[in-house]
Amino acid sequence: MPAGPGNASAAPDTVTDRLVEANERYASAFTDPGMDARPVLHVAVVACMDARLDLHDALGLSLGDCHTIRNAGGVVTDDVIRSLTISQRALGTRSVVLIHHTNCGLESLTEDFRHDLEMEVGQRPAWAVEAFRDVDQDVRQSMQRVRTSPFLLHTDDVRGFVFDVKTGLLREVDPA
Repeated sequence: MPAGPGNASAAPDTVTDRLVEANERYASAFTDPGMDARPVLHVAVVACMDARLDLHDALGLSLGDCHTIRNAGGVVTDDVIRSLTISQRALGTRSVVLIHHTNCGLESLTEDFRHDLEMEVGQRPAWAVEAFRDVDQDVRQSMQRVRTSPFLLHTDDVRGFVFDVKTGLLREVDPA
C-alpha cells in the first residue's frame, strides 16, 4: 500500500513525502495574494540551480517580483532563451540578470560527461554539458547569448554577476 495521509502502516517517509507534508501545512494557511503572472519589477533572473543560492533573500526579492529561471550552471541555453522570450513578449519583463557562482560543479566537468553517459546508457544526450573553467568568461558568454538573440525584445539591460558562496556577495562581471 502506498504511503499517504491516513495510512499508519506506511513505509518510512521519503524526502518527497516530507515536501508534500510541508505543502499541506503551507496550503492550510495560504491565501491567494491576487497577483498577476507578470513580475512586478519587470525582471527575469537566470541563475544556477545550486542549492546554496537563495536568490530571493540574496537579492531582496519578494513573491511576484521576478521570473526565476534556473539550470545547471545558470547558462543561457536554447531553453533559457525560450523562457526569456516568453517572459519578455508575453509577460512584460525588460531586464535580465544573470547569476553564476563560485565553486560551481560545472567547473569540474567536461563534455566527456556526455560521452560517459552514452557509454553507460547507449544513447548520446542531445544537450551540451556547458562546462566551463572560467566563471567570468562563462557569464560574458551568457550575456552575449542574451544580447544577440533575435527572439528577445529587450537586450539593453542585461547584466551578469558571480555570487560568492562563501560571502553571499555579488560581483558584477564586465561584459567586455
